[in-house]
Amino acid sequence: MRRSRHLLALLVLLQATRLAAAGTLEGEWVSYRDAYRAMVSFEKYGGAKNLVQNQVQVVPREGEAAELDLDGKSTHLKIALDPTGRAVFPLLKAAYDENAVLALPRKDAQFALRPRVSINVRPDGAYDTADLRAACEQALGYARYVDGTMRSRQCAGVRFVFDRKAAGTLARLRRADGSSAMMAASEAPAFADGGPLFPGVTYRFGAERAQVLTASAPVAITPLFE
Repeated sequence: MRRSRHLLALLVLLQATRLAAAGTLEGEWVSYRDAYRAMVSFEKYGGAKNLVQNQVQVVPREGEAAELDLDGKSTHLKIALDPTGRAVFPLLKAAYDENAVLALPRKDAQFALRPRVSINVRPDGAYDTADLRAACEQALGYARYVDGTMRSRQCAGVRFVFDRKAAGTLARLRRADGSSAMMAASEAPAFADGGPLFPGVTYRFGAERAQVLTASAPVAITPLFE
């Protein structure tokens, strides 16, 4: 029986290692150390990153989640999640040393953790398209740093993701000549690899110089790579 338990523990460890290498961790619980390493990797990255931020997204297999539990011998913390399931995980040495566990409050709930780099939200709601392109390039630079397969991808644009309660005009495009036009809204996942649908607008990069003006603060601004 003891040997079977050791074998099972080894298989779980190997699975976690494989998923960590792929950039995704999943199960009924996840080691806080793996999420910690994902955050530290971004902190240590030496490329430009002043226009972007790094978070970890919780993706439940069923339903959605508003918080995640962090439990260890001396650490007991509830981590609040934004509408897309993301949070900036605290870097706690004590939780790392005691190999604390991350789990959903619902018993036996399966979930995945995915590192997410997104573009910083501006308090004034005005985004110069040149700055958006620069931010997308910063996100792509980090993506290439952690994943060599991203070297063939290019920045195509950005998607502004809004809360599901948002209504009316979500954003307008103001051109250099002073004219403006409402941007077409659509429902799509916040991130390219799928997930729940959110209202949003997509701006694809072109030669024009313009500004994207949002009616309310987006919950996320995500880069589009093609």
